[in-house]
Amino acid sequence: MKTLITGGTVVTATDTYKADVLIDGEKVAAIGKDLRAGGAKRVDASRKYVIPGGIDVHTHMELPFGGTFASDDFHTGTVAAAFGGTTSIVDFAVQDFGQSLEKARDTWLAKARGKAVVDYGLHVIVRDVSDKVLKEMATMVSEGVTSFKLFMAYPGVFMVDDAAIFKALARSAEIGALILMHAENGGVIDVLVKKALAAKHGEPKWHALTRPPEAEGEATGRAYKLAEMAGGVPLYIVHLSAAQALEQVRLFRDRGLPAYAETCPQYLFLSYDSYEEPGFDGAKYVMSPPLRPKWHQDELWRGLAKNDLQVVSTDHCPFCMKEGYQGLPKQKELGRGDFSKIPNGAPGVETRMVLLYDGGVVAGRISLNRWIELCCTTPAKIMGMFPKKGTIAVGSDADIVVWDPKATQTLSAKTHHMRVDYNPYEGKKVKGKVVTVLSRGEVIVDKDKLVGKKGRGRFVKRGSPALS
Repeated sequence: MKTLITGGTVVTATDTYKADVLIDGEKVAAIGKDLRAGGAKRVDASRKYVIPGGIDVHTHMELPFGGTFASDDFHTGTVAAAFGGTTSIVDFAVQDFGQSLEKARDTWLAKARGKAVVDYGLHVIVRDVSDKVLKEMATMVSEGVTSFKLFMAYPGVFMVDDAAIFKALARSAEIGALILMHAENGGVIDVLVKKALAAKHGEPKWHALTRPPEAEGEATGRAYKLAEMAGGVPLYIVHLSAAQALEQVRLFRDRGLPAYAETCPQYLFLSYDSYEEPGFDGAKYVMSPPLRPKWHQDELWRGLAKNDLQVVSTDHCPFCMKEGYQGLPKQKELGRGDFSKIPNGAPGVETRMVLLYDGGVVAGRISLNRWIELCCTTPAKIMGMFPKKGTIAVGSDADIVVWDPKATQTLSAKTHHMRVDYNPYEGKKVKGKVVTVLSRGEVIVDKDKLVGKKGRGRFVKRGSPALS
C-alpha cells in the first residue's frame, strides 16, 4: 500500500524544507515536491511539520518495583507513546540474581508480544556480573540487544560494585555494546535514608533530601573514570538530573573521551518545590534521581544546547496515587509515612515531545532541528537503530508524525492515555500537537483517535551504537 504525505514541511536533525513524502509499504520511497502516486492514500500536512517518529530509549513498562509494578504495560504504554508522537521505545528487561540474560530478555519479550502498538527494543539490567554473564553479553549483542544497564544505587537490589562495573565496561568494548549507568552513590544514600527514618522523617520530600546532587555528581565522575581505566570505552549516563553530574560529563567530553548522557523532561520543567505540595502529594514526584532545586534547570538546558547532553528520554515508570485505580493495586500509597517505600517513578512517555517543543523550541532554548536531534535522531544513533529509525530518508522505516506547530493543548490526567491517575504537568498549557502518526507506513493515530491494532509493534534488533 502507498501513502502520500503532501504539503508539509519536513524537519530532520539537519534540514527543514517543503516536500511531499511517498511511502511504499513500510518504507519511505521518495521525498520531493509535487510527487504523484496513483491510488495512494493521501495525508494532508499543509501548514504542518512532517517529522520522524520520536524514540524514547528509557521506559519501564510493567516493571516490578517495591511490591508492585509500573502501571503501564506494553499496550497502554505504547498507546500513550503513539499519542505523544513516539513510534519506538527501548524498555528494560531485568535480570534476576543468577538468571541468564537470555531468560531476562525472553521474559520481557513475552510481556510485549501481542500488546505493543509501536516498535520496541530492549536493554538488559544486569544485577549479577558473573563470568557466565559476561560471556552471555556477546550472545545478546548478536541477537539485537546491544546495551546493558548497571546501577551504582539501590544496595542489595540493583547495585553492583566498581569491579563488576569495570569488567562489564571492558567487555562492552570487546563486543560492540554500550553500558548505561544509573549513577548515584547508593552506599551514602542508604546511610542518609536510615538516618532520616531514625529521626522520624517520613514525608515524600525526604526522598530528595536523602539523595543529594553531590551523590549523583560523585558517582557520575567515578563511572567515567572506570570507563577511562577500561580503555576509554563509551559510557552513557541515564536520567541525569543535576549540575554536579553535568559538570563531570563536560569534564570528560572536553578531554575527548566518549562520555554520553541523557536527561528527562521532569528535570527540565519540575523542581524540588513539587515535593512541598501539601499532604502526600509530593509522592507524585518521587523518582530517582529526584527533582532538584530550580536553578539546575538552566544548567541542563545549556547542556542540551551545547551537546554535553545528547538525548532526552523519559524514564517512564508510572505508579498510581489512588489505590484501586483501574483495578490496579496499592502503589504510591505503599510509602505513606515512610518515604523509602514509595515506588520510584513517574509518567512521561506521552508528554516528552510536546514539552520539548513548547519549552525548548517555542521558548527559544533550542532550534527546531535540535528538537528532532534530541528526541529522534541521536537516540536512534546511540542505540543502534539509525538510519532504520530516527530520520526521514529514502529507505528508512516510515515512522512519521504530522505535527501542528500552532495548535495548543492542556496537559491533564483527564485526557492523557497513560494508565496512571495523575499528570506531573497537570494544567500546563503547551503549544504543538500530534495530528497523525504513522508507524512503518501504517497510520496508528489520526486526529485524536487510535487506529493502530494492539500487538502490531515489532521487536527491533539493534546494532552497535553509532557514536560521534
